[in-house]
Amino acid sequence: MEKQKIWTIPNIITFYRLLAFPVILFFILTKNEKLFVVFLIINLLSDAIDGYIARKFKMETEFGARLDSIADNLTYILAFTGIFVFKLKDLMPYIVSLSVYIGLLIITVALSLVKFKRFPSLHLYATKINGYVQGVFMICLFTVGLIPLIYYTVIILGIIGAVESIVIQLIISEMRSNVKGLYWVIRERKKDFQAKTQL
Repeated sequence: MEKQKIWTIPNIITFYRLLAFPVILFFILTKNEKLFVVFLIINLLSDAIDGYIARKFKMETEFGARLDSIADNLTYILAFTGIFVFKLKDLMPYIVSLSVYIGLLIITVALSLVKFKRFPSLHLYATKINGYVQGVFMICLFTVGLIPLIYYTVIILGIIGAVESIVIQLIISEMRSNVKGLYWVIRERKKDFQAKTQL
């Protein structure tokens, strides 16, 4: 991997998210909700920013996609841990749907680790959209409180994205980065099949 491919602006921002993980975890362990919220929001915003810069200025790389996936998974861990530590009482009426969502997320990661020996880096459209909605949900949850409409939007989009990710992982033979969605995977497989049958 060439050095300039690693030290791009999006990757540097992603490295920040990795380095911020133990700091934010410390805020959770010490029950410092205010600093947890501030730094988690910075993490969520930086996730959106690094992806935008990578796409806008054509800085997308395989290394960056893998690094971003690791940072995303760590941010998920922080977000859910923070929710259970600080907002469990508010979420108790929704614990079943939240548990289903978390369970599916765990399956997507576990499946990739078992089948491909690496973290998933599909970056589906569904999960990208849900990432933005999750950011809004987290900000609202820790400022004005839980808003059911936003919560259910996160859960529905999250479950759709997780199921789509699981199906794609079962279809593909090797982990790929920046896959748009199941529709594109199936279309690509059809084209490959047609090309082979025409030989």
